[in-house]
Amino acid sequence: MHGLNPQQQAAVRHVDTPLLVLAGAGSGKTRVIVEKIVHLIEAKGTPANGIWAVTFTNKAAREMGERIAQRLPADRRRGLNISTFHTLGLKLIRRETAAFGLRPGFTVLDAEDSLNLIKSLLAQNEAAAGLLEPKEAQRQISAWKNDLLTPSRAATAAADEVEAAIASLYHDYDRQLTACNALDFDDLIKRPVELLRDDSDARERWQRRVRYLLVDEYQDTNTSQYELVRLLVGPLARLTAVGDDHQSIYAWRGARPENLSHLARDFPRLATIKLEQNYRSVNTVLTAANQLIANDPTTQPKRLWSAVGPGEAHRVLVCDTADDEAERIATDILHRHFKDQTPYRHVAILFRGNHQARLLEQQLRKLSIPYQLTGGQSFFERAEVKDAMAYLRLMSNPSDDAALLRIINTPRRGIGPTTLERLGLIARERRTHLAEAARSISAEQRLDPRVHHQLLQFLDWLDAARLDINARPAAEAMRTLLEEIDYAAYLRDQENSSKAAERRWTNLQDWLEWTERIGIDNDSGEALSLTELVQKMSLLGILEQKTRDQDD
Repeated sequence: MHGLNPQQQAAVRHVDTPLLVLAGAGSGKTRVIVEKIVHLIEAKGTPANGIWAVTFTNKAAREMGERIAQRLPADRRRGLNISTFHTLGLKLIRRETAAFGLRPGFTVLDAEDSLNLIKSLLAQNEAAAGLLEPKEAQRQISAWKNDLLTPSRAATAAADEVEAAIASLYHDYDRQLTACNALDFDDLIKRPVELLRDDSDARERWQRRVRYLLVDEYQDTNTSQYELVRLLVGPLARLTAVGDDHQSIYAWRGARPENLSHLARDFPRLATIKLEQNYRSVNTVLTAANQLIANDPTTQPKRLWSAVGPGEAHRVLVCDTADDEAERIATDILHRHFKDQTPYRHVAILFRGNHQARLLEQQLRKLSIPYQLTGGQSFFERAEVKDAMAYLRLMSNPSDDAALLRIINTPRRGIGPTTLERLGLIARERRTHLAEAARSISAEQRLDPRVHHQLLQFLDWLDAARLDINARPAAEAMRTLLEEIDYAAYLRDQENSSKAAERRWTNLQDWLEWTERIGIDNDSGEALSLTELVQKMSLLGILEQKTRDQDD
């Protein structure tokens, strides 16, 4: 524990009762979590595969894993579980697939797929469509799931006609997910909570598996995440929760900072340790922050301090317009660079939304100031990547209607919207997915014979591709698939320039290389199954988008 201050050391050593670490910004909380994991393994003899560390972003989980790799050899950390909440939920669902009524190869829908499903359901209900806005309905269903409300409970709790209509939609939405052998993002927490709450055997099994649980950014947990933690640790309560109610900024997406205070209610033996020494900021920054936070009576008292030094005084510039603001910022950067010899790489501009970037970029270019813009379109949001992922998802889960609808005419196959509308009606009548409905007698009788034949040919081709991808590495099989459908020619037809088409094709090559890299299990070194690979890729994409949405 060399280099840890007394409070950090106390947090690392405390393992006998549940612990809340109130960690101010820049107080070394990640190091505390890392050192505590090392302490549990090396000093307490806790098996690595019984330790679970949970955080909110892939980046944070990756950083934690890299730090532990620097502290422990591979054989001592093998089996250690470091993940996001949703990855933890997915692991639980995979191990208990049958208990959830799912078949192997189930799909996890992203936000776009979820929204498209809601739009499809609304298109079948004129009364609801006239009353509801799809994105608002999606937001409300997500909020209900995060609060662990079932469709029937949501209907009972509905405050008005709109909420009642959304509750009815929620019922149809969940039923359609079941037909498609699919879950949405919120189900990755809600469904495990329901299983652990209602099935005592499963609960005891998982409480034995989770020997010690560490949770980062606890102030950002919502109702379902808090309940998942409570059910996993059980009566032994081997838990360290790290958080700071002063840093809670995600209440708008369901986070409940009061979960920090609920810990004392649910875990009477809870101990609390405060980390107040800041290693990141100068004292002028901390003094201003302390003064602001002191005005909030709802948070636990904590006063940050730093040994770094006083620092430069704050300046507040009042500008008349957004253009004036961008010009002042760029001019100030140039002044610091030439007068104070401040390297450009030591300067950062933070802004609230992407809409502000354009004016700032214009002024930086005008003054020839080099810059790097972070943000923009996510790799996983690119159309070509989503197309390839849809094909891969169908290889794993033939019931995935969202994936089928995305690629059924990509490239074009002459299967038009009228056919798909009729096919959707047949699927709903039979309470099944589109591919199965297409092979029914009803489809043969009600669809245009020529188009129906094309549809069956396409589904047969998918079946053959599915056999191929299960017989060799996924990336290799996907390269063959993209060549068979001549996706490169499709991109050339879609774009106005060959350069744009080439750029999108290069994105696909990057995606294929990434598929190869993540297709290996970190612990065993063995190749993931197709199902495991697709679920891992889907979740990584969703988590990145969620993180970007929060940052925006």
